[in-house]
Amino acid sequence: MIQLFTDVAYAQTAGKAAQPSIFEILVMPAALVVIMYLFVIRPQQKKAKDQLSLIGGLKVGDEVVTTGGIIGRVKSIADQFITLEAGANTFLKIQKSHITSTPIAKPEAK
Repeated sequence: MIQLFTDVAYAQTAGKAAQPSIFEILVMPAALVVIMYLFVIRPQQKKAKDQLSLIGGLKVGDEVVTTGGIIGRVKSIADQFITLEAGANTFLKIQKSHITSTPIAKPEAK
């Protein structure tokens, strides 16, 4: 019976806990920041830059797609808003920031 208690007592004694290395303290968090930058922040910045160039290059008569999926032709351009013609006598006034792309051209049949 005493043997059982001594085994438990020896099992509970632990050596010194190992100190974390400088690698674990500094390098690993820095690596995580670099990975976040490469896979999240940088692609988002590229997409925002492409969006601004698309909006800046719009002219009357261009076909565009909105964030809501509406396809229309640009009728007028103001500072913050664009007027789209979505159908016959159907005009929509939307913010420039809601223009996402131009429609994909269909390949011509041979």
